Amino acid sequence: MAIDRTGLAEFLRRRRESLQPTDVGLPLGQRRRTSGLRREEVAALCHMSTDYYSRLERERGPQPSEQMIASIAQGLHLSLDERDHLFRLAGHNPPTRGEVSTHISPGLLRILDRLHDTPAEIVTELGETLRQTALGVALTGDTTSYSGPARSLGYRWFTDADTRQLYALDDHPFLTRMFVSGLREVATLRGPGSRAAHLADLLLARSEEFRQVWNHHEVGIRPNEVKHFVHPELGVLELTCQRLVDPDQAHSLLVYTAIPGSESHEKLQLLSVIGTQTLR
Repeated sequence: MAIDRTGLAEFLRRRRESLQPTDVGLPLGQRRRTSGLRREEVAALCHMSTDYYSRLERERGPQPSEQMIASIAQGLHLSLDERDHLFRLAGHNPPTRGEVSTHISPGLLRILDRLHDTPAEIVTELGETLRQTALGVALTGDTTSYSGPARSLGYRWFTDADTRQLYALDDHPFLTRMFVSGLREVATLRGPGSRAAHLADLLLARSEEFRQVWNHHEVGIRPNEVKHFVHPELGVLELTCQRLVDPDQAHSLLVYTAIPGSESHEKLQLLSVIGTQTLR
């Protein structure tokens, strides 16, 4: 497919001008002379230089890669149809939709952008973190930084001892069964050759503990609503998890809250102040 530079530039400009800072979680600010977002704001949202993005709007520069187009689609909060249109304008075939997609719906992003004072994250059905709030990073670390199979929390549970330190010791036996049960259900749902089936094969080869629990064939073990996180500075936080599901993309928005007035609520307030700093 050939790139449509004019169409691409016009589409990007229109989408940028149609968005307000508050639509993407940015402060409104003052003295805005342009309608919609500034180019430098879009570039920051898309994790690229302002010069690179500006050249696209001016019909210049090399053909953007699929990775760049995916980043722009997410930064501009495009719908799936708009994302696919953007890929075609850039001369690429659109990515697959459904369970393997990492494109977050604009609706979930708008909600996440407004959760400034709450730990929250958007995850795939395999427990891969796609986006976190700042307080979410402060609670569990940046779980978007993993690559390969380690992107999955369930995979890290059996292959990375540090992962278990984030959760209360008494919850470990249940979490072990839950991760195995969940992976078995997704692998069966998606079938042989799926990413879930591949993860299961990797874990069967690497973890004796996983093999033993897998052979029990348990299914239907659902996450507890109340979770016990262990923060290295603040200790145990008892948080309630609410889940909002996007069935079209097999993504979930997880929001963690504490009972007002509780010790965990006070710890969350302190966490919002210290962020990822240490108290020592």
